[in-house]
Amino acid sequence: MEKIYEIAEYFRGIETSEEHNGYYYSVEETLTIVILGSFCGLRNVKQIHQWSTNARIMDFLRNHYGIAKIPCYYWILCLLKFIKPESLNKCFVSWVESFIPSSSEGYTVSFDGKTIRSTGHMKKYSNPMHIVSAHIAQLGITFGQQTVYDKSNEIPAVRELINLLKIEGCLVVADALNCQKETAKAIVGGGADYLLSVKDNQPTLKQEIEDYIQDTDLQKNMDTASTYEKNSGRIESRIAFTTCDIDWLFGKEDWAKLACFGAVNTQFTTSEGTTNEWHYYISSRKLTAAQLLTHARLEWSVESMHWLLDVHFGEDFCRIEDKNVQQNLNIVRKIVLNGIRLHKEKSGDKRPFSKIMFDALLDPMSMLAFLAVPEN
Repeated sequence: MEKIYEIAEYFRGIETSEEHNGYYYSVEETLTIVILGSFCGLRNVKQIHQWSTNARIMDFLRNHYGIAKIPCYYWILCLLKFIKPESLNKCFVSWVESFIPSSSEGYTVSFDGKTIRSTGHMKKYSNPMHIVSAHIAQLGITFGQQTVYDKSNEIPAVRELINLLKIEGCLVVADALNCQKETAKAIVGGGADYLLSVKDNQPTLKQEIEDYIQDTDLQKNMDTASTYEKNSGRIESRIAFTTCDIDWLFGKEDWAKLACFGAVNTQFTTSEGTTNEWHYYISSRKLTAAQLLTHARLEWSVESMHWLLDVHFGEDFCRIEDKNVQQNLNIVRKIVLNGIRLHKEKSGDKRPFSKIMFDALLDPMSMLAFLAVPEN
């Protein structure tokens, strides 16, 4: 069975930074307009306002969402500015949790940050905005986000996001920046397991794992798996090694529930030559080499979402000089990407994101299908 969700249903309890008694426009209705306009691939508030004042679109908004008055461009910006991003994020997380299976066991959740480059030019702020996102790799959807104003603050932001989300039964994958003892503890405390990339920020741990993995005699007793791909003249071969032999590992007790470590050796061959890279990992779950290959690759799923934000919404070129508006637009765009991804998965629609968005622009009725999701 399917249920059609009214967008505003999840934002009725949204909090604002300033008192707002409605005036002529409500926060929920304005947010609905911005979300629907973004479903059409519109990149900025000016385009969304122009779209919403079209006579055909005004009829659509009135008939299907009960929106009788369209705010002017200035008021759309003002209302987006009033919305507390942390409140909108909680509503967003609640929306995502409404359609994912009640048991999240088996999912891989990838954490990574993206810098919105245009915010580096804001006069009000010395550093660009950096948004850390949690992405469910198998579903291709974003689960939540946290904003910081310095990439070095990504580490505590990831922990805060872990505490906000329901990750029980998941495998959390993160890059070397987040290979931290406290982060591992937070993940295990949330009922999940971790797979963390180990690099030079953990020099002793990396060296010990590297010495073990590179020992050819020890490799013979490790679990191994490999893949081979050829695409457009580029050949990629990957071989993984894992072991649960960790009793000898110095400081292993400092890493919550540490159960195994491993490595992936990747070789890329093109017309220009061959590159050879080693990546090392620790995990609280006893992984086979095949599982390490799979989950290590899924770590990069969040990067595809970052790419979509730039390609379809030109996020790095958004010049609005207000942090609340920038953060809220980022969440709105993730709502859109999630909605389209769910629609494609449910309906088997093979069209690219850009064509689906353009069709929504031509026919707003097609957007109603994006809100139909399987009931748990």
